[in-house]
Amino acid sequence: MLSYLHLCAVNDVVVISYEDEAVGTMTETPQGGGRFTCVTLRPRVGITSWSDAVKATELHHQAHELCFIANSVNFPVGCEAVIVAAESNRNPER
Repeated sequence: MLSYLHLCAVNDVVVISYEDEAVGTMTETPQGGGRFTCVTLRPRVGITSWSDAVKATELHHQAHELCFIANSVNFPVGCEAVIVAAESNRNPER
């Protein structure tokens, strides 16, 4: 999320909400332990109506490449982002 929010800030995509419902698959060992074998992030990102929704989607791919956590784990991390533009067309900067 932090990598994504940074990329949005420097690319003029204004994020107004961010919720994620991540899901993971875990394999248990016979000894009672276990480990994750994959995780999928499912962020729902609200952006202003004047922000570029295509760019907002593209930035998820870039953020994944920069993500400290995704680059540190030994299992795949996927992302199924949904971008929702606000209904208002009012841009306070214009």
